[in-house]
Amino acid sequence: MREFMEEIFINQPLDPMVSARQGARASLRKRFYKAAQIGEQTAEGFPLLLDGKQVMTPARKALVAPGRELADAIAQEWEAQVEVIDPFAMPLTRLANVVIDGVAVKPEPVVEEIVQYLGSDLVCYRADTPPGLVERQKAEWDPVLAWVRDKLGARFILIEGVVFAAQPQEAVAAASASIPTNPWRLGAVASIMTLTGSALIALAVNAGAFDAAAAWKAAHVDEDYQMSQWGLDDMALQRREGRFAEYMAAATVLKLVK
Repeated sequence: MREFMEEIFINQPLDPMVSARQGARASLRKRFYKAAQIGEQTAEGFPLLLDGKQVMTPARKALVAPGRELADAIAQEWEAQVEVIDPFAMPLTRLANVVIDGVAVKPEPVVEEIVQYLGSDLVCYRADTPPGLVERQKAEWDPVLAWVRDKLGARFILIEGVVFAAQPQEAVAAASASIPTNPWRLGAVASIMTLTGSALIALAVNAGAFDAAAAWKAAHVDEDYQMSQWGLDDMALQRREGRFAEYMAAATVLKLVK
Protein backbone atom coordinates (compact mmCIF):
# COMPACT_ATOMS: atom_id res chain seq x y z
CA MET A 1 0.00 0.00 0.00
CA ARG A 2 2.83 2.40 0.82
CA GLU A 3 4.44 1.83 -2.59
CA PHE A 4 1.14 2.57 -4.33
CA MET A 5 0.73 5.82 -2.44
CA GLU A 6 4.27 6.90 -3.19
CA GLU A 7 3.77 6.23 -6.89
CA ILE A 8 0.52 8.19 -6.95
CA PHE A 9 1.54 11.18 -4.82
CA ILE A 10 5.31 11.31 -4.31
CA ASN A 11 6.00 13.16 -7.57
CA GLN A 12 3.23 15.66 -6.87
CA PRO A 13 4.18 18.90 -5.05
CA LEU A 14 3.37 18.67 -1.34
CA ASP A 15 1.83 22.11 -1.58
CA PRO A 16 -1.55 21.77 -3.35
CA MET A 17 -1.35 25.37 -4.54
CA VAL A 18 1.89 24.69 -6.40
CA SER A 19 0.33 21.84 -8.34
CA ALA A 20 -2.72 23.96 -9.15
CA ARG A 21 -0.46 26.63 -10.61
CA GLN A 22 1.60 24.13 -12.59
CA GLY A 23 -1.46 22.49 -14.09
CA ALA A 24 0.67 19.45 -14.92
CA ARG A 25 -0.58 15.88 -15.00
CA ALA A 26 1.59 12.95 -14.06
CA SER A 27 0.86 9.53 -15.54
CA LEU A 28 -2.11 8.15 -13.64
CA ARG A 29 -2.30 4.76 -11.99
CA LYS A 30 -5.30 2.50 -12.50
CA ARG A 31 -7.65 2.08 -9.56
CA PHE A 32 -6.36 -0.97 -7.69
CA TYR A 33 -8.84 -1.22 -4.81
CA LYS A 34 -12.49 -2.18 -4.52
CA ALA A 35 -13.60 0.09 -1.69
CA ALA A 36 -12.46 2.98 0.47
CA GLN A 37 -13.53 2.75 4.10
CA ILE A 38 -13.08 4.44 7.46
CA GLY A 39 -11.44 2.37 10.17
CA GLU A 40 -12.18 2.31 13.88
CA GLN A 41 -11.31 5.47 15.74
CA THR A 42 -7.81 5.61 17.21
CA ALA A 43 -6.12 8.17 19.45
CA GLU A 44 -5.19 10.16 16.33
CA GLY A 45 -8.61 9.99 14.70
CA PHE A 46 -10.22 8.00 11.91
CA PRO A 47 -7.91 6.12 9.51
CA LEU A 48 -8.56 5.76 5.79
CA LEU A 49 -8.56 2.17 4.59
CA LEU A 50 -8.49 0.75 1.08
CA ASP A 51 -9.86 -2.80 1.05
CA GLY A 52 -9.24 -2.90 4.79
CA LYS A 53 -5.59 -1.79 4.59
CA GLN A 54 -4.27 1.40 6.17
CA VAL A 55 -3.48 4.15 3.68
CA MET A 56 -0.10 5.80 4.20
CA THR A 57 0.97 9.28 3.13
CA PRO A 58 3.94 9.79 0.79
CA ALA A 59 6.12 10.28 3.92
CA ARG A 60 4.93 6.90 5.22
CA LYS A 61 2.65 8.21 7.93
CA ALA A 62 -0.86 6.88 8.51
CA LEU A 63 -3.49 8.92 6.71
CA VAL A 64 -5.77 9.66 9.65
CA ALA A 65 -8.37 12.43 9.81
CA PRO A 66 -9.19 14.03 13.18
CA GLY A 67 -12.97 13.66 12.72
CA ARG A 68 -15.34 11.18 11.13
CA GLU A 69 -16.97 13.69 8.80
CA LEU A 70 -13.63 14.73 7.36
CA ALA A 71 -12.54 11.10 7.08
CA ASP A 72 -15.76 10.33 5.21
CA ALA A 73 -15.14 13.23 2.83
CA ILE A 74 -11.63 11.97 2.09
CA ALA A 75 -12.93 8.45 1.55
CA GLN A 76 -15.52 9.78 -0.88
CA GLU A 77 -12.71 11.23 -2.99
CA TRP A 78 -11.19 7.76 -3.27
CA GLU A 79 -14.55 6.20 -4.07
CA ALA A 80 -15.07 8.81 -6.81
CA GLN A 81 -12.02 7.57 -8.71
CA VAL A 82 -13.31 5.27 -11.42
CA GLU A 83 -10.74 3.84 -13.82
CA VAL A 84 -7.65 5.76 -12.72
CA ILE A 85 -6.55 7.59 -9.57
CA ASP A 86 -6.18 11.28 -10.33
CA PRO A 87 -4.54 13.15 -7.42
CA PHE A 88 -5.59 16.47 -8.95
CA ALA A 89 -9.21 15.43 -8.44
CA MET A 90 -8.54 14.64 -4.77
CA PRO A 91 -7.85 18.00 -3.10
CA LEU A 92 -8.82 16.86 0.39
CA THR A 93 -6.47 13.88 0.24
CA ARG A 94 -3.67 16.04 -1.04
CA LEU A 95 -4.24 18.65 1.67
CA ALA A 96 -4.30 15.85 4.25
CA ASN A 97 -0.89 14.71 2.99
CA VAL A 98 0.41 18.26 3.32
CA VAL A 99 -0.89 18.57 6.88
CA ILE A 100 0.28 15.17 8.11
CA ASP A 101 3.66 15.11 6.37
CA GLY A 102 4.51 18.80 6.60
CA VAL A 103 2.45 21.15 8.75
CA ALA A 104 2.08 18.85 11.76
CA VAL A 105 5.81 18.14 11.75
CA LYS A 106 7.07 21.70 11.23
CA PRO A 107 4.34 24.28 11.82
CA GLU A 108 6.75 27.17 12.44
CA PRO A 109 7.63 27.87 8.78
CA VAL A 110 3.93 27.87 7.90
CA VAL A 111 3.16 30.41 10.63
CA GLU A 112 6.11 32.54 9.50
CA GLU A 113 4.82 32.58 5.92
CA ILE A 114 1.39 33.74 7.08
CA VAL A 115 2.99 36.53 9.10
CA GLN A 116 4.96 37.58 6.02
CA TYR A 117 1.76 37.74 3.99
CA LEU A 118 0.19 39.94 6.65
CA GLY A 119 2.93 42.47 6.05
CA SER A 120 1.93 42.92 2.41
CA ASP A 121 -1.65 41.68 2.23
CA LEU A 122 -3.65 41.87 -0.99
CA VAL A 123 -6.59 43.76 0.50
CA CYS A 124 -4.36 46.63 1.62
CA TYR A 125 -3.07 47.49 -1.87
CA ARG A 126 -5.60 49.57 -3.75
CA ALA A 127 -5.85 50.84 -7.30
CA ASP A 128 -6.19 54.61 -7.80
CA THR A 129 -7.85 54.15 -11.19
CA PRO A 130 -10.11 53.27 -13.00
CA PRO A 131 -13.04 54.28 -10.78
CA GLY A 132 -14.91 51.03 -11.40
CA LEU A 133 -12.07 48.93 -10.02
CA VAL A 134 -11.53 51.32 -7.12
CA GLU A 135 -15.17 50.94 -6.09
CA ARG A 136 -15.14 47.15 -6.43
CA GLN A 137 -12.04 46.84 -4.27
CA LYS A 138 -13.59 49.10 -1.66
CA ALA A 139 -16.85 47.16 -1.62
CA GLU A 140 -15.19 43.74 -1.31
CA TRP A 141 -12.10 44.49 0.77
CA ASP A 142 -13.19 47.18 3.22
CA PRO A 143 -15.43 44.71 5.12
CA VAL A 144 -12.42 42.42 5.60
CA LEU A 145 -10.32 45.25 7.04
CA ALA A 146 -13.25 46.36 9.20
CA TRP A 147 -13.55 42.85 10.66
CA VAL A 148 -9.82 42.69 11.27
CA ARG A 149 -9.95 46.07 13.02
CA ASP A 150 -13.04 45.36 15.13
CA LYS A 151 -12.48 41.71 16.02
CA LEU A 152 -8.71 41.34 16.01
CA GLY A 153 -7.76 44.85 17.06
CA ALA A 154 -5.47 45.18 14.04
CA ARG A 155 -5.45 48.46 12.10
CA PHE A 156 -3.86 48.01 8.69
CA ILE A 157 -3.11 50.96 6.42
CA LEU A 158 -4.23 51.29 2.80
CA ILE A 159 -1.61 51.69 0.08
CA GLU A 160 -2.21 53.04 -3.41
CA GLY A 161 -0.42 51.17 -6.17
CA VAL A 162 1.86 48.15 -5.90
CA VAL A 163 4.97 49.65 -4.31
CA PHE A 164 5.62 47.97 -0.96
CA ALA A 165 4.94 49.92 2.21
CA ALA A 166 5.42 48.49 5.68
CA GLN A 167 2.37 47.85 7.83
CA PRO A 168 2.36 48.83 11.52
CA GLN A 169 4.06 46.11 13.56
CA GLU A 170 1.23 46.29 16.07
CA ALA A 171 -1.33 45.44 13.37
CA VAL A 172 0.70 42.48 12.11
CA ALA A 173 1.19 41.22 15.67
CA ALA A 174 -2.51 41.54 16.53
CA ALA A 175 -3.58 39.67 13.39
CA SER A 176 -0.87 37.04 13.91
CA ALA A 177 -2.38 36.18 17.28
CA SER A 178 -5.39 34.68 15.46
CA ILE A 179 -3.33 32.22 13.40
CA PRO A 180 -4.63 28.76 14.37
CA THR A 181 -2.33 26.30 16.13
CA ASN A 182 -4.25 23.15 15.17
CA PRO A 183 -2.20 21.70 12.29
CA TRP A 184 -5.25 20.91 10.16
CA ARG A 185 -6.67 24.40 10.50
CA LEU A 186 -3.22 25.93 10.07
CA GLY A 187 -2.69 24.00 6.85
CA ALA A 188 -6.12 25.02 5.59
CA VAL A 189 -5.48 28.69 6.37
CA ALA A 190 -2.13 28.55 4.57
CA SER A 191 -3.80 26.95 1.57
CA ILE A 192 -6.53 29.61 1.41
CA MET A 193 -3.96 32.35 1.88
CA THR A 194 -1.82 31.17 -1.03
CA LEU A 195 -4.81 30.63 -3.31
CA THR A 196 -6.33 34.04 -2.59
CA GLY A 197 -3.18 36.08 -2.00
CA SER A 198 -4.55 37.30 1.31
CA ALA A 199 -3.75 36.14 4.81
CA LEU A 200 -6.48 38.44 6.14
CA ILE A 201 -9.11 36.78 3.96
CA ALA A 202 -7.84 33.37 5.10
CA LEU A 203 -8.05 34.35 8.77
CA ALA A 204 -11.56 35.74 8.25
CA VAL A 205 -12.70 32.45 6.68
CA ASN A 206 -11.03 30.56 9.51
CA ALA A 207 -13.04 32.60 12.03
CA GLY A 208 -16.28 32.03 10.14
CA ALA A 209 -16.64 35.78 9.65
CA PHE A 210 -17.21 35.48 5.90
CA ASP A 211 -18.89 32.88 3.75
CA ALA A 212 -16.26 30.89 1.86
CA ALA A 213 -17.79 31.58 -1.56
CA ALA A 214 -18.04 35.31 -0.82
CA ALA A 215 -14.42 35.39 0.34
CA TRP A 216 -13.32 33.67 -2.87
CA LYS A 217 -15.20 36.28 -4.89
CA ALA A 218 -13.56 39.09 -2.91
CA ALA A 219 -10.11 37.69 -3.65
CA HIS A 220 -10.74 37.88 -7.40
CA VAL A 221 -11.95 41.46 -7.69
CA ASP A 222 -9.06 42.52 -9.93
CA GLU A 223 -9.29 39.50 -12.21
CA ASP A 224 -13.06 39.76 -12.54
CA TYR A 225 -12.85 43.45 -13.33
CA GLN A 226 -10.32 42.83 -16.10
CA MET A 227 -12.56 40.16 -17.60
CA SER A 228 -15.55 42.51 -17.45
CA GLN A 229 -13.57 45.00 -19.52
CA TRP A 230 -11.74 42.73 -21.94
CA GLY A 231 -13.87 39.59 -22.08
CA LEU A 232 -13.64 36.17 -20.50
CA ASP A 233 -10.34 34.31 -20.55
CA ASP A 234 -11.16 30.62 -20.90
CA MET A 235 -7.71 29.44 -19.80
CA ALA A 236 -7.76 31.72 -16.76
CA LEU A 237 -11.21 30.46 -15.83
CA GLN A 238 -10.05 26.87 -16.16
CA ARG A 239 -7.09 27.54 -13.89
CA ARG A 240 -9.38 29.28 -11.42
CA GLU A 241 -11.69 26.26 -11.37
CA GLY A 242 -8.78 24.07 -10.32
CA ARG A 243 -7.73 26.53 -7.63
CA PHE A 244 -11.33 26.78 -6.41
CA ALA A 245 -11.44 23.02 -5.81
CA GLU A 246 -8.31 23.32 -3.66
CA TYR A 247 -9.83 26.33 -1.89
CA MET A 248 -13.07 24.52 -1.09
CA ALA A 249 -11.11 21.55 0.25
CA ALA A 250 -9.40 23.90 2.69
CA ALA A 251 -12.74 25.51 3.56
CA THR A 252 -14.16 22.03 4.22
CA VAL A 253 -11.32 21.31 6.64
CA LEU A 254 -12.08 24.55 8.50
CA LYS A 255 -15.75 23.60 8.65
CA LEU A 256 -15.18 20.06 9.92
CA VAL A 257 -12.14 20.38 12.18
CA LYS A 258 -13.10 22.17 15.37
